[in-house]
Amino acid sequence: MNDQPARWSQATVHPDMWTDPADDPRDSEGPGPDGELATLQDFLTSYRLTLRMKCEGLDAEQLARRSVPPSTMSLLGLVRHLVEVERDWRSWISEGDPVPKLYGARDADFDGAVAEQAVVDAAFVDLEREQAATDAALAEHPDLGKRVGKDRIVVRELMVHRVEEYARHCGHADLLRECIDGRVGQ
Repeated sequence: MNDQPARWSQATVHPDMWTDPADDPRDSEGPGPDGELATLQDFLTSYRLTLRMKCEGLDAEQLARRSVPPSTMSLLGLVRHLVEVERDWRSWISEGDPVPKLYGARDADFDGAVAEQAVVDAAFVDLEREQAATDAALAEHPDLGKRVGKDRIVVRELMVHRVEEYARHCGHADLLRECIDGRVGQ
């Protein structure tokens, strides 16, 4: 017996995709945005949406499931981790003290990702709030070549790192989701 779920997709036109292109909310048709900043923001928006799509339709137990042992990673843990990452990025561009951890020290974002609907709901509210706060803080620095914060990081480096962080974790989310219910990514 194999307890692994069969691979499946919601797509009908392209059965190897997550969803049919016409139903994909990540609009990739037509020309891309003009300019470097707009391009980086577009990629970030797409990866943020991809992460949400990977979590859709799952209950609290599935979202909290650590489906790739011995890793502590779960979809809910990834969401909570990205909340902490968003908070941390604001510290990179600030001259002040770092923003304190929301979930606690060292891996609390993953360890506290328990199968309770209130924890799930809070994580997604926290993610929206922290993304908006980081976006607003970075909007004050539209010059990608500007150095900001105590460590004088270049805004471009931070923007690229944001895209990289979400892209990396969307890859993790692909594997976690497939282990949970067999749904494959695109």
